[in-house]
Amino acid sequence: MKFYLVSFFFCLSGLYAQTPALEAAKAFQQALDSAYLNPEKSVLSEADFADFEGLEFYPLDEKYIVEATFVRTPDAAPFFMQTTTTRRPVYVKYGEAHFQIAHRNFVLSLYLQKNSDSKALFLPFTDLTNGDGSYAGGRYLNVPIPKDDTLVIDFNQAYNPYCVYNPRYSCPIPPLENDLQIRIEAGVKDFVK
Repeated sequence: MKFYLVSFFFCLSGLYAQTPALEAAKAFQQALDSAYLNPEKSVLSEADFADFEGLEFYPLDEKYIVEATFVRTPDAAPFFMQTTTTRRPVYVKYGEAHFQIAHRNFVLSLYLQKNSDSKALFLPFTDLTNGDGSYAGGRYLNVPIPKDDTLVIDFNQAYNPYCVYNPRYSCPIPPLENDLQIRIEAGVKDFVK
């Protein structure tokens, strides 16, 4: 009897164990939520912060962690990225990520801000959840610069632009080439006041 109970609990613990990738996504979400709940770090306006109880996320889902083929674009010209204000930061398209979700092929462009010493690429995107679960203007990801021709995109770590929470921020608008014609039900949801 003791053997069966131990086996049963061992099997149950396996059902609830998360992969290292999902653990990393969970840690990212917790850190993001903690920053927004911290009055010294939060981007929320004072009025919104008073009633804020935390960010809402889609359930963690491994199907939204994709390994992509990374194609560098070394000859891409710098450009002024559109934002929610008149500010126009200069970015360069650093490369493209080619991947599949639900047996469908997708391509997303990744950018690096000009004169930046960032170790991560900026990945603004839109998808079919925009305005129907997630912020209508799209979401962002930060992806480490790959050393070779593969990279991992974890949509569970998608976050909203700061201007969603506070109009004093100027936020890049995802380029049309980064519109995914699929629902990405991962990452942070829309902020409802």
